[in-house]
Amino acid sequence: MVSFCPLCGNMLMVRTINGNEYYCDGCPYKFPIKSERTRTSFKRKKVDDVLGGEKAWENVDQADAQCPKCQHHRAYFMQIQTRSADEPMTTFYKCVKCGTQWREQ
Repeated sequence: MVSFCPLCGNMLMVRTINGNEYYCDGCPYKFPIKSERTRTSFKRKKVDDVLGGEKAWENVDQADAQCPKCQHHRAYFMQIQTRSADEPMTTFYKCVKCGTQWREQ
């Protein structure tokens, strides 16, 4: 956490002389640091699946593509525009046999 001097606005530094304290290089301001610590826990936001979840794979076509995990030769595929319009689309695959997902490199 960055703290600033209330007198001159400089960033406060930390030193340990007779206990911890914040001090200012530009003026004589000092502020003792209490040893009490507080921890704040935040709830994590639920992140949506970028590819649309399981329903996105319901009506997709199959292609001949070798799975990197089980070496099966068939996979579902879909193409999504992940970059700017002048870049090619990215092809995502999902193995028919084991369900491993990968993208075309």
